[in-house]
Amino acid sequence: MKQHDLDTICVQGGYTPANGEARQIPIVQSTTFKYDTSEDMGKLFDLEASGYFYSRLQNPTCDMVAAKICALEGGSAAMLTSSGQAANFFSVFNIASAGDHIVSSATIYGGTFNLFSVTMKRMGIDFTFVAPDCSEEELNAAFRPNTKAVFGETIANPALKVLDIEEFAAAAHAHGVPLIVDNTFATPVGCRPFEWGADIVTHSTTKYMDGHGACVGGCVVDSGKFDWTRYPERFPGLCTPDESYHGITYTERFGLGGAFITKATAQLMRDFGCVQSPQSAFILNLGLESLHVRMRKHCENGLAVASFLQNHPKIAYVKYADLLGDPDHALAAKYLPGGTCGVVSFGVKGGRSAAETLMKHLKLAAIETHVADARSCCLHPASSTHRQMSDDELMAAGVPADLVRLSCGLENADDLIADLEQALQAI
Repeated sequence: MKQHDLDTICVQGGYTPANGEARQIPIVQSTTFKYDTSEDMGKLFDLEASGYFYSRLQNPTCDMVAAKICALEGGSAAMLTSSGQAANFFSVFNIASAGDHIVSSATIYGGTFNLFSVTMKRMGIDFTFVAPDCSEEELNAAFRPNTKAVFGETIANPALKVLDIEEFAAAAHAHGVPLIVDNTFATPVGCRPFEWGADIVTHSTTKYMDGHGACVGGCVVDSGKFDWTRYPERFPGLCTPDESYHGITYTERFGLGGAFITKATAQLMRDFGCVQSPQSAFILNLGLESLHVRMRKHCENGLAVASFLQNHPKIAYVKYADLLGDPDHALAAKYLPGGTCGVVSFGVKGGRSAAETLMKHLKLAAIETHVADARSCCLHPASSTHRQMSDDELMAAGVPADLVRLSCGLENADDLIADLEQALQAI
């Protein structure tokens, strides 16, 4: 049978009801699950049988929604997490520990940058940050013998730099490590990183996937293509026995298609408990059902607003890769031919104070830390999400102090433009 189109997977993926069963994904609102014998439950604890015993690890509702996202990305296995931050943490910590090293694009979300450069550094994992448009020589020079992965964002938040996935994947694979790509802004509707060589994909499902500002969540998807067994000394957690599960070796028991997510569930979710609630997963699925429709409108509005701003005398610059002349336009055409996203980053002439004046006078776009919502919202990252960064770090991350991030929602584009025009007149 022909593989279904992404539009169809958005609507019907992950769950097929049997005769007489609920048409919508059911919310399994239970912490625990009943078994007839201790032997039956013991098989679950030994990872010898599939099933559920405690929702801190797995829940049927969450697994159905994870299966839909897995199908959208073209992966082999997936898991939901409590947030995008948890997803990024799990994707790295599942294969790296104290004494290890990660190469990461410098142009990433400020919260992820802080997670890597501060929190995980305190855990003994070192990170080297490289410019997303660095040369091949500069990228290869960042690797060390103890490097375990490369990390980047398809479309960086909020700098909107487009990652050259093929280039970063080639470098990662040449050094025997996987490429992890945060695909939050693009969504699988816009780009499927596995098709370009990525090995692990993460999402903040809080953004476009939910799309309505209703629930926080994250997701990790494994392509099933990276061969961990070629480097058993580099990835002992996947290739050697896990004594906390009676000596199970994940790659032997679950193969390349299931080892990574099974280990992340059995170890990390067990110990950290960053679980997404079944109610949040249910709400997330409602958003996924219209993702393919909404993303087209978001991209349409984003391009209209970016085009307006590009020609306005009070705007210093506009960053939107779908614009002709944008430095990343060619990369966007390659990786995101259907459009990038609804987020537009721009600078206002007059710097920080002028940007703040603009935001105070916007009426449709609310000042929020949120982004990628049905309702338009805006943010000044230097004073909010990226305020922990120095000016030099802000510049390296592509987030100068005068930058405004505008997330174009699903409103009428002419109304959004009129709102911007009246706010700019106040400067």
